[in-house]
Amino acid sequence: MYRHFIQPLLFLLSPEAAHSVALSLLELLLRFPGAETWLRRQLDRSSPHTAKIVAGLSFPNPVGIAAGFDKNGRHIRALAALGFGFVEVGTVTPRPQAGNPRPRLFRLPPDRALINRMGFNNEGLDALVRQLQQPRPAGIIIGGNIGKNKDTPNEQAVDDYIICFERLFPWVDYFAVNVSSPNTPNLRALQDREPLTHLLAELQQRNAAKENPKPVFLKIAPDLTETQLDDIIAIVRETGIAGIIAANTTISRTGLKTPDATIERMGAGGLSGSPVRERSTQIVRYLRAHLPPPFAIIGVGGIDGPDSAREKLDAGADLVQVYTGFIYAGPMLAAQIVQGLGYK
Repeated sequence: MYRHFIQPLLFLLSPEAAHSVALSLLELLLRFPGAETWLRRQLDRSSPHTAKIVAGLSFPNPVGIAAGFDKNGRHIRALAALGFGFVEVGTVTPRPQAGNPRPRLFRLPPDRALINRMGFNNEGLDALVRQLQQPRPAGIIIGGNIGKNKDTPNEQAVDDYIICFERLFPWVDYFAVNVSSPNTPNLRALQDREPLTHLLAELQQRNAAKENPKPVFLKIAPDLTETQLDDIIAIVRETGIAGIIAANTTISRTGLKTPDATIERMGAGGLSGSPVRERSTQIVRYLRAHLPPPFAIIGVGGIDGPDSAREKLDAGADLVQVYTGFIYAGPMLAAQIVQGLGYK
């Protein structure tokens, strides 16, 4: 029904408008008495057999929604009702920011892909905390993806990440440090060894001072060289963070089916979806070979069904996240993946 009826209607709208309309309709549905319970019965395949302990957290199932889908934490109940085991909110910045000018999100249907240059548009830290203070669905794990404001110089970026970390600490189960978006100028420079080590060490120092420290993950770009990946691995070991989320969107445009002229009109931005599946799996496999457990890996990139999810898990991921695949496959995706992975 989704692919043949709902998706074509949503795709008549701009991608941002479609995103807003779809979530608004889902929230409207949940207002009806019993709707949330009914949805969970239909779509939540979580059970004792699907639960996974990763980085000390008990995930009801290994399929999560990646950061960027629910930037402001407004739709956690709805996403839990669709069967996701965890929701990563954000990327959040200390102060609200509008992001880049529109249009800034584009579909590439022949490639089952998206290009975005959203630019960390979000309502800010205070607004996210207000949402997270609301009662949460039973069992759901919530991650907080943190970043810096666009106008914060890289030399002061650590301050922004610390502000987000401290303010979110009571309300999230884990943190994802985002230094890999291609849409904030110079942000990826923070992936270099010296600034990244400093950033993660500062966060870990504050984390260790807490009564109950929480897992900290680093979200990396898929465009890193093997040498850069080796640096990342060394930093993870040195700072003792929980693990890595691999990977963010790519700036590459290699091998796309969408005509070059169409892609050029879309302009700059990060590419996500099926075209990044192979590269992100390669990175997961490389990381796992050099970062054995207990370091954790969350695989993301091109996951749109059980086969692509299993590929990431077989490569060494402990958990998987979806975003673009969810746009193309529809609201039953989490249930299809969990069931398709062979859980009973």
